[in-house]
Amino acid sequence: MNNTKQIEDQRNYAALRKPLESGRQSPQNLAGNMVLAAVLQGGLYALEYYVFAYATDHPWKRQILTGHFWFTAILIALSLIYSLPVVYRRSEKVQYLVSILVSQNLFGITFYICALLLIAEETDSSAESMITFTWISLTFGLLVFLLVFARFIRKIRRGDYRDGSRQESMRETIEYKSYLPAATAAGLGIFFILQYVIRQNGWTDFDSLVFVLIGFGLFYVMLFILPEQLVILYCKFRFKSFNYYTK
Repeated sequence: MNNTKQIEDQRNYAALRKPLESGRQSPQNLAGNMVLAAVLQGGLYALEYYVFAYATDHPWKRQILTGHFWFTAILIALSLIYSLPVVYRRSEKVQYLVSILVSQNLFGITFYICALLLIAEETDSSAESMITFTWISLTFGLLVFLLVFARFIRKIRRGDYRDGSRQESMRETIEYKSYLPAATAAGLGIFFILQYVIRQNGWTDFDSLVFVLIGFGLFYVMLFILPEQLVILYCKFRFKSFNYYTK
């Protein structure tokens, strides 16, 4: 009975196995990416520390840099450990979890911090104003994540990720419509950021402004991706078919 129920439940997630079946997210590919990511994470943190944090006046500068240093250092160590075949063959679920954290840190968190520090450097905002801005930008990020996650769960329960379903076959052509609420939240966040940095003494440095928008944009894009990453991680812990090395 339990096996029948598990097979039925697994059908609801069948379409999410495609990145695994194609080999794009195989343990071997993730291992190779992790070695490169370890180097990139170290390089980007050095850029964050020596370039973006050098002249910034963000009131949380020390706490941000210290916390991100240890988070990045631990991820670099784990990336190198889980790039070894003897390790990931025994623990590919944990390897996938590490890959999620690495991708979020590399493309989301790091660029968000750099953009945040750059805003504090280029504007004459007070400490209170900068703290308020930081909380609001993070709140928009949380809203994006929750909206996308809720949408994902709803579509799974509706059977949109079953193999052969009508929605599954049409998913790539109509998917964007269901992202509208989360995209609206992300757009409002970007608009708020743009309005804030321009109003602070009429910020006219175009290059810096473009980097800020890219940094925050990448942060929100990665939060769009995070729910699917977490659902696939859940599937790897629950279903053997989502793993390459099963006992």
